[in-house]
Amino acid sequence: MDLCAALGWLEGALRPSPVASRAQLATFHAPDYIDALHDAEMAGLTPAAHRQKYNIGTRENPVFPGIFERASTAVGGSILAAKLALEGGIAYHPAGGTHHGQRARASGFCYFNDPVFAILTCLEADLERVVYVDLDAHHGDGVEDAFASDKRVFTVSMHEAGRWPGTGLLEDRRQGRARNLPVPTHINDSEFEVLLRDAILPLVLAQRPQAIIVTCGADCLRGDPLSTMELSNGALWDAVCDLAATAPAAVILGGGGYNPWTLGRAWAGLWATLNGFAVPDVLPKVVQKLLAGLTYDLVDDEEFQPEWLTTLKDQSNPGPVRDEVRAIARSVLR
Repeated sequence: MDLCAALGWLEGALRPSPVASRAQLATFHAPDYIDALHDAEMAGLTPAAHRQKYNIGTRENPVFPGIFERASTAVGGSILAAKLALEGGIAYHPAGGTHHGQRARASGFCYFNDPVFAILTCLEADLERVVYVDLDAHHGDGVEDAFASDKRVFTVSMHEAGRWPGTGLLEDRRQGRARNLPVPTHINDSEFEVLLRDAILPLVLAQRPQAIIVTCGADCLRGDPLSTMELSNGALWDAVCDLAATAPAAVILGGGGYNPWTLGRAWAGLWATLNGFAVPDVLPKVVQKLLAGLTYDLVDDEEFQPEWLTTLKDQSNPGPVRDEVRAIARSVLR
C-alpha cells in the first residue's frame, strides 16, 4: 500500500474493508470456533483444549494482538470485493487469500477462510458457475474442501509438489469439481506459460465462468524462502490478467508470500497492471527508501538481490520446459 501510494496509484481507487460480522462468519465457520478465536484475542492465549481442537495458539497458528479483528477484516474485504466485482469488473484485495482455513480449525496461518466468503457472495447472487484459481506455492486445500461437492464451483490449484500441506495430488479431482497441478521444484516462466496456456486457461474457459476468484500467492516467485518456485512477478501479473479476462466479474486476492521485498513489489506491480498504470523501469528515490527500510530474518544477506530496492518488475525467467510439466498439462485435461 505504501509503495502504491508513493507512486500515486491509489487516489480514488480505495474502499475501506469492513469487518465481517459474527453472522457473516457463521455462514461458513462453526460458531464455537468463532468464539474460540475471539476468546483467544481477548485473553492473549489459548487453553490447551482449544489448541488441540481448533489448532489455535500453535507455532503454525500463533495468537497475536488483533488476531480476530485481522481475520474478520480479511473476510469483510473479500465479501466487499466480490460485491464490487459483481457490479462489473475487477476488485483487488491483497490482504485476502487465507486459503487454508477450515470450517472449525485454523491451518497454515489462516484463521478464517476469506476466499470461501468471496465465492459464497457470488453464489448468494444466484451465480451458477464460479471458478476459483489458486497460484500460491501451497495447495488451496481449505477452499477445495469447502466446495468439493458443490456443482456450482470449480477449483484449480497450481502449487509446488511435496510442499505443505501435502494435499492436492494430480489425481485428486473431488468428484470432478477440482483440478490440481502439483509442479516440480524450480519451475520457470516458460513452464508456467505452458501450464497456463495448455491447461489452466482451457479448464477455466470450459466452465464458462460467471465469476472468477484468483489467489495469487507471491510465494511462487523467485526469492521466497518457503518455496523453490522461480517465477518472475511479470509472469504472475500477466497470468492474473489473463484469468481475470475469462469472466465478467473477477476477485483478485493476495495469498501467501514470505519475502517482504518480492511480495510488496509483486502486489504493487499487480495493482498497476490491473489498472493500466506504467511501471517505471527505475523506482523514484522515495520508493527505494521504503524498500530499503524493510528487514526480514528469513532472507540471508547473500540471497538479497539489489534490484529488489530499485525496481518493481523482475527480469523474466525463461527456461527449458520439462517433460514432467507437459505431462501435468495433459493429465488435468483428461
